Amino acid sequence: MTGVRAVTGGVVLGDPLSDDLPAAAQQPWELLNDGFDHPRIELLVIGCGNVLRGDDAAGPVVVRRLWERGGLGEHVRLADGGTSGMDVAFQMRHADRVLIVDAARTGAAPGTIYRVPGIELAALPPVSGVASHDFRWDNAIAFGHWLLGPLMPTEIEVYLIEGRDFEFGEALSAPVDAAIDAVAELIELQAEALLGERHVVGEVGHA
Repeated sequence: MTGVRAVTGGVVLGDPLSDDLPAAAQQPWELLNDGFDHPRIELLVIGCGNVLRGDDAAGPVVVRRLWERGGLGEHVRLADGGTSGMDVAFQMRHADRVLIVDAARTGAAPGTIYRVPGIELAALPPVSGVASHDFRWDNAIAFGHWLLGPLMPTEIEVYLIEGRDFEFGEALSAPVDAAIDAVAELIELQAEALLGERHVVGEVGHA
C-alpha cells in the first residue's frame, strides 16, 4: 500500500512514505513539521556518552548532577543523549541555544576540561556512516544539521572532559569525577547569566 509503512524489527516494509510527498517536502526538516506549536527551549544541555564505559559517562553524569541539584529552570532542558543520535537531533529542534558535554581522549591529563565555542564548530564535516553505538558530540552536530536544516540552533557550544578509563564496567576515575562537578558549575553560571533570576525546576529528556 503506497505511503503506508510497517516497521518490524527495524525493517521498513512497503513503499517509502516520501513517494507520496511533493518534492519540496522531501528534505528531512520538511518532514518534521507536525502542525503543533511546540514551546521554545532557551537552552538545551545534552550529555553524550556511554554510561557503561567508565569515563565515557562524563556527559550523561553532568546532566544527572545538574538535575539532582534542582535543574536550571523551566526554560532549560537537560537531556541524557546517551548514544542515541536521532533523539539528540530531535531535541535540538526547539532549542535556541545548545550546550553539549562529552568525554574526550586526546592524551592530555585526565580531568582536563575543553570548551569549544560555536565558531569553531561551523567547519565540521558532513555526517557519514555514524554508528549508533559510537555517537559523539561532533556526530550530534553534523547529524542535527542534516536532519534539521534551517531549524538547527545557531548557538552551540561543547564541553569536553578528558577521560582516562574507558573499559566496559569501569567506574569514573577521580579526576573525571571532579571535572564533572566543575563543568556542572560552569553550566549553572552560563544558565544564570542567560536566564537571569528565573529559576524553576526543569525537565529531563531521556534517550
